[in-house]
Amino acid sequence: MSDSSAPVLPDAPDLTDDPRALRVLIVDDHDVVHWGFRVMLGQQPWVQRCLSARNEAEALALTTRYAPHVALVDLFVGAESGPEICERLKSLSPRTHVLLISGAGHISPNAARAAGAAGFVSKDWPAADIARAVRMVGLGMTVFPPRTEPTGTRLTDREQQVLDLMAGGATNREIAASLHLSPHTVKEHTSALYRKLEVRNRAEAVSRAQRIGLLG
Repeated sequence: MSDSSAPVLPDAPDLTDDPRALRVLIVDDHDVVHWGFRVMLGQQPWVQRCLSARNEAEALALTTRYAPHVALVDLFVGAESGPEICERLKSLSPRTHVLLISGAGHISPNAARAAGAAGFVSKDWPAADIARAVRMVGLGMTVFPPRTEPTGTRLTDREQQVLDLMAGGATNREIAASLHLSPHTVKEHTSALYRKLEVRNRAEAVSRAQRIGLLG
């Protein structure tokens, strides 16, 4: 099965005969995801071992014990934040390369890098592309697909400015002063943002914008 949305990745070096085979940790709260990744990665001759964690505590415990070369971390592990898990994994094991994954959400390259991740892949990518991304990250490379704007979420320049300031914690009054707008105009822009992002408040707007790549 192929997916036209998956980026074309460069060929990674061949690790078939490399003694530095990878230990891979999968951090996700869905059994089917664990099964799929373990089957797919288990077929790769350069994978030494697959480990499974269903929450942050399990991920940290397995990282302490096995020091995985690569950790695949879902953006949302139950109620836990994937980027926050990434930060804690990197703090515990700086040599572990984290690849953020998601079936529906998205994170901008800047936000992923800020969390310590070396890349982001979608679960919708073909298995061969995901395997290649894991191998590249394990070799110290980065994998970030080109940023594309989500259909139906096109923001005006002013709305993007308001969103950026909102994400920084600015109040409507502070946004108005920064952009030399009236508070009423700022309120109109925030209302438009809520409609386009299909959210009800600031927190949801910022969270949604981060997930779909509208915040760098």
